[in-house]
Amino acid sequence: MSAQPTWTPAPRAGIIPLHPLGFGTILGRSFAALRHNPAVLFGFALGVQAIAFIILIVGVGGIGWLTFSRLDTLREGTEEFDAVLAGSTLITGLAAFVLGLLATALQVIVQAVVVGEVSHAVVAEKLRLSVLWRQVRPSLGRLIGYSALLLLAIGLLVAAVTAAIIAIGVAVHPAIAIVLTVLVILGAIPLSLWLSTKLLLVPSALILEGATIRGAIARSWVLVRGRFWTALGVIVIISLLFGAVAQFVSLPLSLLSTALTTIVSPTGEPTAGAIVAVVVTVVLTYVLTLTIQAVGLVVQSTASVLIYIDCRMRREGLDIELLRYVERRDAGGSPLPDPWGPHADRPPMPPVWGPPVYAPPPYPAPSPPPPAPPSPAAPPDARTWAPPTAGGSDADPQSTRP
Repeated sequence: MSAQPTWTPAPRAGIIPLHPLGFGTILGRSFAALRHNPAVLFGFALGVQAIAFIILIVGVGGIGWLTFSRLDTLREGTEEFDAVLAGSTLITGLAAFVLGLLATALQVIVQAVVVGEVSHAVVAEKLRLSVLWRQVRPSLGRLIGYSALLLLAIGLLVAAVTAAIIAIGVAVHPAIAIVLTVLVILGAIPLSLWLSTKLLLVPSALILEGATIRGAIARSWVLVRGRFWTALGVIVIISLLFGAVAQFVSLPLSLLSTALTTIVSPTGEPTAGAIVAVVVTVVLTYVLTLTIQAVGLVVQSTASVLIYIDCRMRREGLDIELLRYVERRDAGGSPLPDPWGPHADRPPMPPVWGPPVYAPPPYPAPSPPPPAPPSPAAPPDARTWAPPTAGGSDADPQSTRP
């Protein structure tokens, strides 16, 4: 009696098909992670954005009030007044810069959680925030360090270029400095787009592969090669989309604030009703803006992870590793290997560029039919008439007449 084959259910579908992705698939599925686990991603991103906004507003406002309040005790136009004004401006600016870095670090934490969530959503897994936090926490230090180094490099570059332009303007002519400023700004736009695209996959390499900062930069630089325009197009479209949505929301609210102020206080006096109307519209504007920013941060981070996955599928055959992982997990295998880490036993695949083409394997050519066996010789038929041979003894006796 032969053993019956065991039925295995079809693997659960993740947010993307497990094969190399096209431009439209990456762009469309960038919103899929938010629908897959909205309580974790949207809730966490919105909470972090709100905390960063409150810290920035309260910190800068409080420090500005403490420093500039000293000016009320001084007489305007004196040297002491000018010194306190310059010092207050410098302290408030530094506080805004430091708190802005803190807000950026909080956004980096959101990006790390999104990377961890998308890596599980690809293989149809949904985890709680506490589990995701335990997984991404070991890599947060490197991710925050990379963001700080990137901001420091940008700041130093901007400071050096600004100092050079100022020196040229002082030494030669201010008009030349103005022209150089315009040229630098125009050249900085494509340069920033190129660098941001080449470094787009650094967070994914830091979180999923546990790479060092230097190794993650080199990894992103190599993986993006051949998929640069796809990555650039996806990121630019998403940024323009959410920028337009933010402007579309903020413009009507600002008009509403002006209209309410005019209706409540037509004379322009700061009455209680006018103040309440302005506060309500301002708070509503900031709430909607924070919501749009949270959704945009999640969607853009998801797009960068999907681009990372697509590049690894094309270069390293990551889709095969993910399929093996899903099949082994659904079959109850244990322990499950990490499909995202480097595999020494897997040879690198040649890169596959362009949109994926999927077709069934061609059928083998039909084999030629076997040769027919030789037919046996037919026996002579006595009833078959044959013409007589001339002068031969084999003439048919029935053919002669008497």
